[in-house]
Amino acid sequence: MQPIIETVQPVINTVVTAVVGVLVTFVLAGLNKLKVKANTWLEARTTVAQREVIHKIAGEGFAFAQTEFKQAGGERKLQEALQYATLRLAEQGITVSAVEIRSAIEKAYLEYKAKTKTVLAEAQPNEDAAQAAAKEAVSSLAAQVTAILSQATGADTMASTESETLQETAPAEKATVTGVGAE
Repeated sequence: MQPIIETVQPVINTVVTAVVGVLVTFVLAGLNKLKVKANTWLEARTTVAQREVIHKIAGEGFAFAQTEFKQAGGERKLQEALQYATLRLAEQGITVSAVEIRSAIEKAYLEYKAKTKTVLAEAQPNEDAAQAAAKEAVSSLAAQVTAILSQATGADTMASTESETLQETAPAEKATVTGVGAE
C-alpha cells in the first residue's frame, strides 16, 4: 500500500498544482475585467463631473461678461466670457478645447435668453384673461362676503330685512295717501 501512495503522490501533486494554477488564472482574469469596468465607470463619473464644472464656469463667464461689459457688443462679451472660462478651467486643472468652452457659453446664453422670454411673457399677460380673472375674483369675493354676513347675522338678518322692507314701503304709502288728501 505504501509503494502505491509513493508512486501516486507526485501525480496528485502535479494535478493539484495545475488545478490551482487554472483557478488563479480565472481569478486574475476576473479581477482584470473588474478593474477595467471600475476604470471605465470612474472615467465616466469624472467626465460627468468635469462637464458639470465646465458648464458652471461657462455660466459664470457669461454672467461676468453680461454684467461687466453691458455696453460692449456680443462678440466682445463672448471673448471676455471665453477668457474668463479658460482661466478658471486652467485653475481647476481641466483641459478643454476652445470649441467646447464656446459651446458651453453659448448654451448658457440660450438658457438665459429662454428664461428672460418666459419672465417677460409672464409679466405681460393677456388683457382679456386679466379682466376675466379680475371679474371672477370680484364675484368670488362678493359671494364670500355674502356668506359671511349670512352666517354672522343668521335668522335675525332675514327678520330685520323683512321689517326694514315693510318700514320703507309704509312711509311711501302714507305719502301717497297724504298726497291724495291734499288735492
